[in-house]
Amino acid sequence: MSETRPAIPLEQPAPRRRSGLFTPFRYRDYRLLWFGLLVSNLGTWMQLTTLGYLVVQLAGSAPAAALDVGILGASSAIPVLLLSPLAGAVADRFPRRRILLITNSIEVLGAFTLAVLTSTHRLVLWEIVIIAGIRSTGQSFDAPARQSWVSLLVPREYLGNAIGLNSVAFNAPSVIGPPIAGFLILAIGAAYSFYLNSFLTLAVVVVLLFMKPAPPSSTKRENLFASMAAGIRYVARNHALRSIVLLLLAVCLFVRPYQQLMPAYAAHVVHVDAHGLGFMLASIGGGALCGSIVTATVGSGRRGIVWFAGALLMGVGVIVLGSVRSYPVALAVLPFVGLAVLTFAGNTNVLLQSLSPDDMRGRVVSLFTMVILGGVPAGSLLLGSLASVIGLPASLTAGGIVALVCALGVWFTSPELHHV
Repeated sequence: MSETRPAIPLEQPAPRRRSGLFTPFRYRDYRLLWFGLLVSNLGTWMQLTTLGYLVVQLAGSAPAAALDVGILGASSAIPVLLLSPLAGAVADRFPRRRILLITNSIEVLGAFTLAVLTSTHRLVLWEIVIIAGIRSTGQSFDAPARQSWVSLLVPREYLGNAIGLNSVAFNAPSVIGPPIAGFLILAIGAAYSFYLNSFLTLAVVVVLLFMKPAPPSSTKRENLFASMAAGIRYVARNHALRSIVLLLLAVCLFVRPYQQLMPAYAAHVVHVDAHGLGFMLASIGGGALCGSIVTATVGSGRRGIVWFAGALLMGVGVIVLGSVRSYPVALAVLPFVGLAVLTFAGNTNVLLQSLSPDDMRGRVVSLFTMVILGGVPAGSLLLGSLASVIGLPASLTAGGIVALVCALGVWFTSPELHHV
């Protein structure tokens, strides 16, 4: 017999406490985790920029570049798609700090390995694919543990602020990380981006050692596979959650991969070098930073509308991007796409976590992780493969149109999301 759960409102009524954008910083462990992520993510953005640039350079031609970037994305997608349901159950059943110490140590080792292979001129595509897959395996377990931990570090009424600030910690470095990577690539070599990332990722490991251990959220003694199945059933039977996840999947497959395809777009559509690519990614990061702030400041009653508006702007932005052949125009369009992506993704995260009970949150977040970390790379392979046949601009335009249709369909069939 299935377990009956009381309905959880998308955002609990907040006690009359003074709240603001920076309220979560009152809580020591949240503050520590946030600053550790801020430093670590600077290295992450440098590494992502450098990897995309190296893959395109190894490929040579425009069709091969788009396809190889898609293959790189697929290598990241497969572990996430396979392991995320298990990772969500692990996040609910085991101490989150211990999980994050292991996953971030894997990240440090992966970045250092990339640095050594690049500096010795031995890096080839298959090695990049394997290392990306190992990193993605670590991320599969890292994301649900870290994101579901946030709700335990701050009171529930501040969850939207805390998730938005976490997005700021991820996206603020995206404004300066890619230009720094572009400078390092051309000035002293790509390997130094990887060396620096391995050093900066240690920031999270050090911070975690100073944080208080948190007990598991769930004390049930069911096996992990039964726990995974319970999480999937919970989302499948909840119409609001199911609608949110379906639109997230459509966006991740057909629109969100535009950023993974930027190295090929930079080299073969607007014809710029590593510096140009760095500034394009920084433009996306600037918009994403604004989207993170929107997520942190929007209140209940409007979050569903803002979430839907982000989906619409994202689809339109990528359609426009598909028609652009000018580097300056692309720089002007990209911030709006970045704003839309993070407004949509950040509010998706808040809605999913706010709707979920404490003992189920890790598993619900794991579905968010599976779609984001698995769907986006899978979408990059899909759009990259399509681009190798019809061209990258046409591929972007087609993806934007499909996402717009899906967004409208979900919105008109899910009236309960209009006023949350």
